[in-house]
Amino acid sequence: MSNRDRESPTNPFDDADGSFLVLVNGLGQHSLWPEFAAVPAGWSLAHGPCARPDALDWITVHWTDLSPAAR
Repeated sequence: MSNRDRESPTNPFDDADGSFLVLVNGLGQHSLWPEFAAVPAGWSLAHGPCARPDALDWITVHWTDLSPAAR
């Protein structure tokens, strides 16, 4: 196993060099999402694509109430 293999994250959500989207669902919940993956049904693009830290910062600023929105 090379050093590169050991350094590469196995979870695409943890990829420090990846490009990410911020998704939002009908309840106002937010999700960090790898850009290469299809957006799941019920979710829409709120921000991105951008670097992982930028996506996390955006979520911190814009998703201040973690309670699901009333339907």
